[in-house]
Amino acid sequence: MIQSLPRVRTYFGLLAALLVLCMLASARLGAVVLTWAEIGGFAAEALGLGTPSTDGLATLHRDVFFQIRLPRVVLCALVGAALSASGTLMQALFRNPIVEPGLIGTSAGAALGAAAVFVLGSKVQGLSSTVVASVVLPGAAFLGALAATWLVYRLSAAQGRVTVATMLLAGIAVNALATGGTGCFSYFARDPQARSITFWSLGSFSSADWSGVYLVGAALALGVGLSLQLTKGLNALQLGENEAQYLGVNVRRLQTRVLLLNTLLVAVATSLVGVIGFVGLLVPHLLRLLGFSDNRRLLLGACLLGGALLVVADAVARTVIAPAELPIGVLTAFVGAPVFLWMLARHHRPGQRGGFYA
Repeated sequence: MIQSLPRVRTYFGLLAALLVLCMLASARLGAVVLTWAEIGGFAAEALGLGTPSTDGLATLHRDVFFQIRLPRVVLCALVGAALSASGTLMQALFRNPIVEPGLIGTSAGAALGAAAVFVLGSKVQGLSSTVVASVVLPGAAFLGALAATWLVYRLSAAQGRVTVATMLLAGIAVNALATGGTGCFSYFARDPQARSITFWSLGSFSSADWSGVYLVGAALALGVGLSLQLTKGLNALQLGENEAQYLGVNVRRLQTRVLLLNTLLVAVATSLVGVIGFVGLLVPHLLRLLGFSDNRRLLLGACLLGGALLVVADAVARTVIAPAELPIGVLTAFVGAPVFLWMLARHHRPGQRGGFYA
């Protein structure tokens, strides 16, 4: 168990080092393989400690690194952090280690909102593609995610309490409804729009750029910053809603704020890179198995570990079938689904309880 402050610092130092190493290793890989010396030289140039080479090949590699590879790797880390933080919030809110945004319709709702923009956005007069990509698409994804999450939460509330079993059943229904709506948009869309919806729903970082990095970075900073203020209430909530209220926690307000922050994190990430499942489910669970229990430490640790894992997953996705690229949502599903089934079996096995209680 993680208890002492020196041990906490050691764990966070290791997680931060892991994230940096994964980002550097991933930045080397791709159609153009960069050497460590080249990456070091590019970093020195960016810091003003070196002189840019005028060689044609070096210039090409520099452009690949700064315009393609680096924004992709940074966006992977930010999206992984956002999804992991979201999963941490939802598991703490529902006091269950097998809850993630995808299970309660948040991701599917965001996908439905984004699909509506893909099909209907071009028909709205005065909207340029830049405005749609930077403003309308994240806004529609946020509204879709918020509506789906709110619907599941309302359906799962019985006599003022949230029933986890009912929540999962409601999540299945809302997921099916949102997926059906996305399918309808795909059916009525023209070929370019349908392809955009299909590839987007599988998840990909192929369109990563610096504007996306800034958007997700701002949402992550805002979401995690506000979430850290709620961790004390979430810690008290683990004792039960009545006990948390006795300790002075406004449970209804806490639930509303957590759902809004969860929706912000998931919607912004989903609107840019598509649906990526199981990251928010696995990362908090792995950290609990390592002894993280305080939600404040768990939230920060999840951001670091989630970023590292998604960077590694993206590196595998774009190299395992090179020169083609495997959608990252497919890869995370292949890995995450078996682990989720193991967690589900472990959670309900007599005499054993999941990582949430570790």
